[in-house]
Amino acid sequence: MSYPEDITEHLTTLRDYVRWGASRFNHAGLFFGHGTDNPIDEAVALTLHALHLPHNLPGGYFDCVLTPNERTEVVGMLERRIAERKPAAYLTNEAWFCGLPFYVDERVLVPRSPIAELIEKQFSPWIGQPDEITDILDLCTGSGCIAIACAVAFPDADVDAADISTDALEVARKNIATHDVGDQVSTVCSDLFDGLEGKRYDLIISNPPYVNSEEWRGLPQEYHAEPRLGLESGKSGLDCVRRILRKAHAHLKPEGLLIVEVGNSAEALDYAYPDVPFCWLEFERGGDGVFLLTADQLAEYRNQFA
Repeated sequence: MSYPEDITEHLTTLRDYVRWGASRFNHAGLFFGHGTDNPIDEAVALTLHALHLPHNLPGGYFDCVLTPNERTEVVGMLERRIAERKPAAYLTNEAWFCGLPFYVDERVLVPRSPIAELIEKQFSPWIGQPDEITDILDLCTGSGCIAIACAVAFPDADVDAADISTDALEVARKNIATHDVGDQVSTVCSDLFDGLEGKRYDLIISNPPYVNSEEWRGLPQEYHAEPRLGLESGKSGLDCVRRILRKAHAHLKPEGLLIVEVGNSAEALDYAYPDVPFCWLEFERGGDGVFLLTADQLAEYRNQFA
C-alpha cells in the first residue's frame, strides 16, 4: 500500500510500529479472536514475527530503532493482516497452546480452546491420580495441539489424535515431529469414532465443530479463512456433538471421562438433553461452553443420546 509520504521515514522504533499497526487495525475494523483479543497484542505479534524476534521480548527492546529494511518488512506484514483478513497465526504459521508453539495454516483451526487450562492442571480435580492415565483420545485433533499437550502433561500415556481431515492430520504429524512425541502420539484418520473400533480410553477430549449454520454465515471474515469442516455442524450446531454422545460410552474405560467443548451451543445442548447432568467447567483465564460427563453417566443416558 502506498501513502502520501513514506511512513517508514516517520516511524523509527519497534514501539512506533506497534502503535501504528494497532491504529491501522482499528481503522480497518479487523476482528480479533484467534490468539489475541485486541489490536495492540495483534500488532505486537506480527511486528515481532516480521523482525524474527521472540514473543517474550523484554520491554526495553521496544525502543530500539529499526533499520530501513526492517521497517519495510514490518509494514508489509501489518498491511497483509488488513488486506487478507486472515488470523495472524496464518500469516506467521505459528500459534501457542499450553505454552507450546504449533505450526498452523489454513488446513486447521487456530488453537484457542480453554481446554488448555485443564490440560495444564492435569484435569484436576476430576483426575485424582494422573500417573494412572494410560490412554487418551483427542477427537477432531486438527493441528494436534490438544493431543501433544496431553502427551506432555501425561508422559506415561499413549495418545490417539483422530480427525476426518487428511490435510489436518498432515499438520498434526508435523507438530508431533517438532515436539518429538511420536513415541506417544499416533494420528488416526477417523470420522469421529468410526475408525476406532474396539479402542477404550481413560480420557476422551474433543473440540469438535459446534457452530450452527446460521451463525457460521454471520461470522467475521477471519473465521471464514479457517476450514468450515472444523467449525460448522448443522442447523443446531450439535450434529457432531450428538454423534459423540451417542458412541462415547463404548470407547471409555469404566472410570473414564469425556470432556467436550461446545462453545455457544451450550444452551442448545442443555435444551436438547434437559435430563442429562452436564458438568459445565469453569476457567480462571476465561472461556466457557466445555462440559464433562463420566463413563457411568454416558451409559446411564445412552438411550436419550440414541
